[in-house]
Amino acid sequence: MKFKSLGSFFLPIVALFMVSIPALAHHGFAGRYDEEHPFTVQGTVLEFQFTNPHSAIIFEAKDANGAVQRWHAELSGANALRRADGWDRESLKPGDRITIIGPRNKNGSNDMNLSHESKITMTGTGKEIHNSFKGAQDQ
Repeated sequence: MKFKSLGSFFLPIVALFMVSIPALAHHGFAGRYDEEHPFTVQGTVLEFQFTNPHSAIIFEAKDANGAVQRWHAELSGANALRRADGWDRESLKPGDRITIIGPRNKNGSNDMNLSHESKITMTGTGKEIHNSFKGAQDQ
């Protein structure tokens, strides 16, 4: 009888663990993005998606040869951006010039994840609108 009650105790725990694995995989940051070598890129905002669970900045930037490339930068969700930086839907508008420092995709694609250590500055004014680096004064 003790074995039957142990099984009824452990079975839901194992099931819960198995269901939670996809959620952990979704946030696999270190395997995809290079935190050790923050990348700097200047560009022009095309679109700002202020949504949950993740917001995004779609922008264009020139590469070393002057060719225009489309970039995608994923941020925290709208609620977190509102709390941390006071952002709203109008924080970035098409045409805004920005400088971003943050982890780029390790595969070299034009994809960044800014939900960890990153910094966004308005290029024309130098106004810092986001800085999540540890010891932010040093960046």
